[in-house]
Amino acid sequence: MVSITIMPYRFAHNTPVYLTAEIRRIENAVAALPAPPPLMERAGLAAAELARELAGNTGKPVLVLAGPGNNGGDAFVIARHLRQWWFNVSVVFTGEEKKLSADAGNALQAWRAAGGAVLGAIPRQQDWSLIVDGLFGIGLQRDIDGRHAELIAAANDSGAPILAVDVPSGLESDTGRVLGCAIQAQHTVTFIGLKPGLLTLDGPDHCGEIHLHTLGLDAPAILPAHGAVIGREIVQAALKPRALNTHKGNFGSVGIIGGARGMVGAALLAGRAALKLGAGRVYVGLIANDAPLLDADQPELMLRTADEVLKLDHLTCLAAGPGLGQSPDAAFYLRQALTARLPLVIDADGLNLVASMPDIKNELKQRVAMTLLTPHPAEAARLLNCATRDVQRNRVAAAKRIAEELNCGVVLKGAGSVCASPDQSWAINTSGNPGMASAGMGDVLTGIIAALLAQGADAKTALHAGVHLHGAAADALTADDIGPVGLAAGEVIDAARSLVNQASLSLR
Repeated sequence: MVSITIMPYRFAHNTPVYLTAEIRRIENAVAALPAPPPLMERAGLAAAELARELAGNTGKPVLVLAGPGNNGGDAFVIARHLRQWWFNVSVVFTGEEKKLSADAGNALQAWRAAGGAVLGAIPRQQDWSLIVDGLFGIGLQRDIDGRHAELIAAANDSGAPILAVDVPSGLESDTGRVLGCAIQAQHTVTFIGLKPGLLTLDGPDHCGEIHLHTLGLDAPAILPAHGAVIGREIVQAALKPRALNTHKGNFGSVGIIGGARGMVGAALLAGRAALKLGAGRVYVGLIANDAPLLDADQPELMLRTADEVLKLDHLTCLAAGPGLGQSPDAAFYLRQALTARLPLVIDADGLNLVASMPDIKNELKQRVAMTLLTPHPAEAARLLNCATRDVQRNRVAAAKRIAEELNCGVVLKGAGSVCASPDQSWAINTSGNPGMASAGMGDVLTGIIAALLAQGADAKTALHAGVHLHGAAADALTADDIGPVGLAAGEVIDAARSLVNQASLSLR
């Protein structure tokens, strides 16, 4: 059996991610084979082996919560193996035996044949070594209430470690949305392939450490995945070896348009990020009338007016939006940037202008050069003309819709940032932490992506690598106790530069 154990948020690049409907298609294809493998038995054994490790040799009993569907069937298999390994196991079953599928019914019968009993409630005053959550799996679509909500609350309040089977009960597997209430697991063992709900929105707060078991299946050979994980390997893919015989012109020139009155710092942050992530030259086109002539902390930046930057004929890419504002001047300069035949990154107020002005949105849709958008959920909602809560209810679908409707690459920022491309492929980032919830982080991301574009990375690679680098830099700082509390956007820049140089070592 193939098994991959993965720390939270750390997955190999391009590990497939499947929606529920896709997992069902894979399961149905396997079931249609002349001699289909016993997937429930494999899943139960894989989870039981992990449960045995987690429960340890404490002598304390194990509680298994078995729900009314196939997730409950997995739970019966887990319980049977643990009992055979001499664990004291209590099983609480919340379903009706006559309504179980054939596989789940057989699993219940095998549990009883092994001498196991089925309880209707959690025994009182027990000190559990482990609780196995097998209440609900990937098919849950309704809010949890009543008896199941009480069981989840009791498990969460028990103080015992919890192992969730496939997904924590109450977590919607496609979205990461909590349906009323959800298990707060320390470990989640998931089967066949990763699910987006484990990786985005509330998923990372409920899954703990994720263990992927393929159950001996080659899922991509059965059904190629549209979704994937963005892992650290993407950073190296975005870079090219640097010859000794080079000059600054070999590494591109970035133009940044923004910096309205009172928001010049946003444009400077983007410029500093672009410079320190390897762009040969960075021009910051400021629209404020009282804009500074020099960035005293980064004098290598060339500060110009927005007009002057847009007239340069040697730019490699543009970024528009950091501190741009929403004035008529801001709209004018965004229109000018859209007409440039250069890769373009749009962030912040640039996105708000796209959302609010139909002519700008149409110009964006018609661009030939690739455009990359970096909205947070509220900006995404404006682009889609919906509420922020609607975006967050299904982050993958929202990102895909923006990419398709606006013909752009997009990253929907947040916990488990979702990147989507016009070809409808999508990916979820695996780096980052709560310290990134601070002002200026988006401006730094814009500069990082622009730097990678300037140095020759294609748009999709630059987007994915930039998003991952941004989060990985924040993770590196947090590991050194610089954050998460009080982590400043400007601090991320140097950390990202360090990671890029580490990745570059193997290219030499």
